[in-house]
Amino acid sequence: MNPMLALRQYQKISAQAQTSEASPHRLVQMLMEGGLDRIAQARGALERKDLAGKGIAIGKAIGIVGGLREGLDRDNMTPELERLDALYLYMTRRLCDANINNDIGALDEVADLLTTVKEGWDAVAPQ
Repeated sequence: MNPMLALRQYQKISAQAQTSEASPHRLVQMLMEGGLDRIAQARGALERKDLAGKGIAIGKAIGIVGGLREGLDRDNMTPELERLDALYLYMTRRLCDANINNDIGALDEVADLLTTVKEGWDAVAPQ
């Protein structure tokens, strides 16, 4: 048995169990954590000159930010949600810039922005 394959399978099952039991608030936290992880992976790949790995990780980060954006309540858009929507769009553009231009600064900028949003989200955790 391949230990790495077994580890990946365990991680996949563990992630599925976490998401099936998670509250909507926790699911958003998990998405943000996943986005930050993918940005960090892209940064590492870029530093190693692994352009394919960078592209894959940035693509996943873009998908996660898109998922966060899709999760906004479009039927009840407040000015705050409209600003968050615009921020998610900006993050997506900056991730595209990072991918096209191999720009670590753009990755860091998006990581900082997403961290700030996540800190705010964490602060309003349901009791």
